[in-house]
Amino acid sequence: MRIRIVDAFTDRPFSGNPAGVLLLESGAYPAAERLQEIAAEVNLSETAFAHRLPPGGPADWALRWFTPVTEVDMCGHATLATAHVLHTAGLATGPMRFMARCGILRATARGAGGITLDFPTAPLSEEPVPYGLADALGGDPVSVHDTGELIGDLLVELRDEATVRALAPDFAALATHSRRGVIATAAAEEPARGYDYVSRGFFPRVGVDEDPVTGSAHTALAPFWSARLGRDDLIGLQASARSGLVRTTLRGERTQLTGTAVTVIDGELLTSL
Repeated sequence: MRIRIVDAFTDRPFSGNPAGVLLLESGAYPAAERLQEIAAEVNLSETAFAHRLPPGGPADWALRWFTPVTEVDMCGHATLATAHVLHTAGLATGPMRFMARCGILRATARGAGGITLDFPTAPLSEEPVPYGLADALGGDPVSVHDTGELIGDLLVELRDEATVRALAPDFAALATHSRRGVIATAAAEEPARGYDYVSRGFFPRVGVDEDPVTGSAHTALAPFWSARLGRDDLIGLQASARSGLVRTTLRGERTQLTGTAVTVIDGELLTSL
């Protein structure tokens, strides 16, 4: 079975966020335990598994995502990677509709290799700074927001971009503060560099200490920064070691995430499902 490794939210190999992508030959998934074993072997933040659905339904493809240790409800970069594979392989010529645990997701190929994802906007609610969070994160929060049940993260605003970049979290301690992870963010120090805000994403509870570029986190970052900056169209930089840009467009209850992707490995899985 063919397996691809795609770097998402970047136009250059070896940057952005790598995802495994497997297009299954049958119209059904094998056992979840088998998918988890493959994701653990691939050992990237997420591996996506997709199979074609019968025509005439609300979606064209079924889609699931696994970290090396668990299945997740929503994943942006591996959805972008899957849409990139479908588009470049000629398996989808128009908008792509995915049936996932979080509902119907859409992807549309744009010019110059860009793909726009249509995801649900995360509902934000401010809450007091949890005891011990500052020590676990390694920075003093300005504000803390819950992002709702779907992604289950804490969105933590910090003083400035330099503070976000300098974070060195205690991952074991940080894992106790959210259902999925913690998103640290601040306004861009110099927006003329081509981005409006910066973030980093830490997800030790699902086996990913730091995610290189987290598409789903931007469904919370988009409404957060759109409210503060007064614009619905923004660009976020996720400042991991690999780094990547996500263009966000807020559309009420939906958020559009636009980025590019590049396939870096195209090989064969030498085992049966």
